[in-house]
Amino acid sequence: QVQLVESGGGLVQAGGSRRLSCAASRLTFSMYAMGWFRQAPGKEREFVAGINWSGRTTYYADSVKGRFTISRDNAKNTVYLQMDSLKPEDTAVYYCAGRYYGGSYSQEYEYQHWGQGTQVTVSS
Repeated sequence: QVQLVESGGGLVQAGGSRRLSCAASRLTFSMYAMGWFRQAPGKEREFVAGINWSGRTTYYADSVKGRFTISRDNAKNTVYLQMDSLKPEDTAVYYCAGRYYGGSYSQEYEYQHWGQGTQVTVSS
């Protein structure tokens, strides 16, 4: 029922920053835990970051820890992914995902709703 739409992707130079946004269509957004995943060419989709319903708890993949920050604004039905110190290996299609229930933030099958993705390309 919930619809997720990502935005903010684009071409970024290595070392630069970018902020992705994911807007949800339902007012019940505040009850969903949210996550960001990414899929690079030739690779499987992987977990990037997760955030619980209140925004008080966050989770990060080791590959982005210290560089990426996930946050949410429930009043705006939006989750963000602030990406700093970008590396070429961060190049991927980034997907926003939501889950009303589930025990794991890092497993994609725990999420019930997915956006269509936004491309992030990091050049050296």
